[in-house]
Amino acid sequence: MLNNARYKAVLELITEVFKDEKPADNIINDYMRERRYIGSKDRKFIIDNVWNIIRNRRKLGFDINSDKPRDILICYLRNEPLEDIFDNGKYGLESLTKEEEQKLKDINDDVYPKDVEAETPKWIYDKVNDDRLLRSLNNTAPADFRINVKNLEAVIDAMKGEGFEIGPTPYSPIGIRSENRINLINCMTYQEGRIEVQDEASQLVSILCEAKPESKIIDYCAGAGGKSLTLSFLLGNKGKIHAHDIDWHRLEQIKPRIERLGVKNIEITRNVSDNDYDRFVIDAPCSGTGTWRRSPDAKYRLTPKRVEELNKIQSEILETAYKHTKSGGRIIYITCSILKDENENIVSNFLDKHEDVNLLNIKDIWNRNIDAGYPYNDELMLRLSPVSTNTDGFFIAIIKKN
Repeated sequence: MLNNARYKAVLELITEVFKDEKPADNIINDYMRERRYIGSKDRKFIIDNVWNIIRNRRKLGFDINSDKPRDILICYLRNEPLEDIFDNGKYGLESLTKEEEQKLKDINDDVYPKDVEAETPKWIYDKVNDDRLLRSLNNTAPADFRINVKNLEAVIDAMKGEGFEIGPTPYSPIGIRSENRINLINCMTYQEGRIEVQDEASQLVSILCEAKPESKIIDYCAGAGGKSLTLSFLLGNKGKIHAHDIDWHRLEQIKPRIERLGVKNIEITRNVSDNDYDRFVIDAPCSGTGTWRRSPDAKYRLTPKRVEELNKIQSEILETAYKHTKSGGRIIYITCSILKDENENIVSNFLDKHEDVNLLNIKDIWNRNIDAGYPYNDELMLRLSPVSTNTDGFFIAIIKKN
């Protein structure tokens, strides 16, 4: 494909993404699936440029004083030979209009407002008010994996033998990291079930659950089962883990993973009726603001109303956990959010409602289970982030029912 045709595909994709209705990943995958004739090099060119535009959407819009996808693409390409790209050809883009040419001449050279510099919608910027954190969430994330065998060094050596540049994660004793994306179809270590895709932060919160084989455990918002599988590995495939999610179809995705990894101690359950769980693990539905490195388009689909809806759900789930956790048991509350509304505020409100619960010292739990130094200043509630730990943004609080 010539560049004019490539950039036409880029415009078609960002036009759909900027409607802010569907995840960009889904839009890109559907687009490429319907156009299998596009070669691998062209696919990479198109996809890389789409993501680059998404990550700079606010700055580009600010520069050209427009939020229209075509204007943003023109701004993005302003240092390229535009007459060759916008050539009005059969497979290319329509020629620039006089109005568009004028917009290029009137490019805004003012200093970016802080929310624009952080590539964040203003209402979220005002709520978080942390420039460094928000900017870090606009960078690409490394590829993290969890080992599914005992010997970390052997897995690293095996992957290096396959030609991958890999090393241990800085905090998780069961994690390995690649700074580059890995095609898992071509990775025998993955195909053999020796590793599983999982961000280091997610590994760490699973370790901090301090699950034991004799404990009765439920992964209440299990999703596709990542934490259930990690808990199974940490328990040496012993004990029993109940995996539950309100989205039954999503939970079904755990079945092939269970089979590939040889897991024996996970039981999928639809209804939660037992009231004697030792560990009630809640990976709560949340805004996902901590995962923006992987899905930078998601920030534009989030609304204040949606955060309010999620807060209600989060509070209700904690009450469910309280009901089903036995005395002496622990409720592990987790989000992949950076918003206090979904983290500290939710936990504090829950503690105020119940006199027989208290926060455990999470720093002590960390030091018992993880050799690397504790990375946060609060000893009762833990935040992980690209800034502090080079992980996704995660929050965890461990609540004991007395």
